[in-house]
Amino acid sequence: MSESIHPTAIINPKAQLGMDVTIGPYAVLEGDVVIGNNTSIGPHTYVADGARIGNHCTIHNGTVVATLPQDLKFKGEQTTFEIGDNTTVREFCTLNRGTTEHMKSTIGSNCFLMAYAHVAHDCTVGNNVILANTVQMGGHVEIGDWAILGGLTAVHQFSKIGAHAMIGGGFRIVKDVPPYILAGGSPLMFEGLNIVGLRRRGFSRETIDALLNAYHLMYLSKLNVSQAVEKIRAEVDITPEIRNVLDFIAASKRGIITARSRQ
Repeated sequence: MSESIHPTAIINPKAQLGMDVTIGPYAVLEGDVVIGNNTSIGPHTYVADGARIGNHCTIHNGTVVATLPQDLKFKGEQTTFEIGDNTTVREFCTLNRGTTEHMKSTIGSNCFLMAYAHVAHDCTVGNNVILANTVQMGGHVEIGDWAILGGLTAVHQFSKIGAHAMIGGGFRIVKDVPPYILAGGSPLMFEGLNIVGLRRRGFSRETIDALLNAYHLMYLSKLNVSQAVEKIRAEVDITPEIRNVLDFIAASKRGIITARSRQ
């Protein structure tokens, strides 16, 4: 095992470190910790019991990983905070482990968390997600793959954000945000399809057109959600992407965001 550990770091001998791990000055690692190969733990970080960090990750200074949930129901149960491979966590992020609800909080692979982001207990963050500076998540939030949340965004507990959605900065999410869309405003509302993001990720013209048709029925017609869903089933080809939209809406418990009123 090849390591680069600063002499001021405090590492419990039970912590499991992979190959070529770097531990910066004054970092603290508790015993029930697993860190993958080629991962860097920055200065003054605190990696608590329950941390599971993948390969090729970079955890910047002042971050805390797998600290106790900010939940009065928590009774000290053994839970985890899991981070996938190739994920970067910038300065002073706070990442809380799970409770008995899910027993873990998770961030996927290839994610980028900017400074001061907070991922609360029992949250699930998918792969390739970007959380800009000071995104603040309540407990039990779910964020799909490739979603992007702008800086200073607050996410209400139990809210869900669909894959490939993009949320503007400084807004508050209190209802579910369906996949593939842009959202902004106060209250948060549908702003259109995330066409630029979908093109960059290789979605075909046909797929984008099908999504445009589906969301036109959902948000730009005078139909309610149930009516729009039936119309989509009847008039739009049920591609995997359209199926994702319909499944997301069917599973929503908080209800989905609305569109701006049309004068």
